[in-house]
Amino acid sequence: MEYMQAPATSSQGNILCCTCGIPIHPNPANMCVSCLRTTVDISEGIPKQVNLNFCKQCERYLQPPASWVQCALESRELLALCLKKLKGNMTKVRLIDAGFLWTEPHSKRIKLKVTIQKEVMNGAILQQVFVVEFVIQGQMCDDCHRVEAKDFWNSVVQVRQKTSHKKTFYYLEQLILKHKLHQNALNIKEIHEGIDFYYATKQHAQKMVDFLQCTVPCRSKTSQRLISHDIHSNTFNYKSTYSIEIVPVCKDNVVCLSPRLAQSLGNMGQVCVCARVTSTIHLIDPNTLQIAEVDGGTYWRNPFNSLVSPRQLEEFIVMDTDIIRNQKLGAGAGIRSNKHTLAEVWVQKTSEMDTAQQYHCRTHLGHLLNIGDLVQGFDFANSNVNDEFLNKMNPSHIPDVVLIKKSYNRSKRVKRRNWKLKEMDKDREGMAPEDERQYQDFLEDLEEDEALRKNVNIFRDASKIPVESDTDDEGAPQISLMEMLEDLSLTDATGGEGADMLTE
Repeated sequence: MEYMQAPATSSQGNILCCTCGIPIHPNPANMCVSCLRTTVDISEGIPKQVNLNFCKQCERYLQPPASWVQCALESRELLALCLKKLKGNMTKVRLIDAGFLWTEPHSKRIKLKVTIQKEVMNGAILQQVFVVEFVIQGQMCDDCHRVEAKDFWNSVVQVRQKTSHKKTFYYLEQLILKHKLHQNALNIKEIHEGIDFYYATKQHAQKMVDFLQCTVPCRSKTSQRLISHDIHSNTFNYKSTYSIEIVPVCKDNVVCLSPRLAQSLGNMGQVCVCARVTSTIHLIDPNTLQIAEVDGGTYWRNPFNSLVSPRQLEEFIVMDTDIIRNQKLGAGAGIRSNKHTLAEVWVQKTSEMDTAQQYHCRTHLGHLLNIGDLVQGFDFANSNVNDEFLNKMNPSHIPDVVLIKKSYNRSKRVKRRNWKLKEMDKDREGMAPEDERQYQDFLEDLEEDEALRKNVNIFRDASKIPVESDTDDEGAPQISLMEMLEDLSLTDATGGEGADMLTE
């Protein structure tokens, strides 16, 4: 504590303190600092200990009366929140300075050093420094109450895809994680053929629906159910349900287009392979290398189904291959792919190596296949496919075999994979062996398709040895270190004590 006075000049003399009698410089109170300190306390009425409510679940502080704000330790936002707690008791003093003092991370205490001024007896200005201790008390916010209840929700987004493979859902999960749209969900539940997202407000659910319509080809329906009605204030309480149906086509599916749709896409063949599914369905004709994109609206006007499931794919070995060059397309043909090479190949099933049965077909994988390579494909010649458009096609236009993708040694690819993906926290009973196999298929698709993984955040796995090459010894594609992100953890940012404090 000290008092403020004008600077002394050479002409000024000393006076005696009116209380203790020691010589002092003249001041309006005519008292020394010690006597003035014992007589006046300008911090009187300002509490030295204040409670601060903190929600452990979402790590937010209560800002009266009912709002919750996110504040980092020793941040400007937290300093402003603490000073607002004292504002009502500091109307008669002037705030000069305020700052944090260090406290133990586990003490649940925040100490604030405050400097104030006030005019006291006879116009003397007194300045005092004191410490206010804020005690952090746990209190669950309303949003976290709803999360813990797990049954309280205002809107639900039901995402469904009627297909046997979950490749599109795995891709969609990574997009949601990248754009952080899962943070507003009260609960995420994985069920058969889809995922349910529960939200506390209708606006958050609508935001998710808009995102899904921009990222995957789908269609939506909306319904609502009346929960309660207040006749006095004429207010209604509804629960809304948004039903999202994703097109039932996944990457590496063989499809048969309707003649009308095939003609509108540049007179491409009706039997096509789905190269990938992003915001549109990317199709490629294995006979001509023509490519086309089908959006959600076009698909629902001219729907087509997958002719084969991943379980029906068989393994073939390449016996002979011949690259086709300078093929001329007919009038009105669409765009050809520059990333693929057209080739004629002779293949034989690995399960029929003791016979002389071989199959001839055209494929878009001419840039990948060599004699002796293994490839996965679908055998049309020895299968019974029930499809409306395929049954009406000329049998001479239906290929004997459609090759889908080159096959590599999966166990070696898993061991050499030095990257990982993040997953959403969702309710599920457990990952079945079939789900694990489908997830490994999705990871292999990311390695093989650069266009697919450009929208996915891929993190380096610190437990694996880095590999600099883009392909391994067998030619299987890999993701380079340039495309990987560092996985940041709390211990990396704040150290062990900081991480423990944030998880307390």
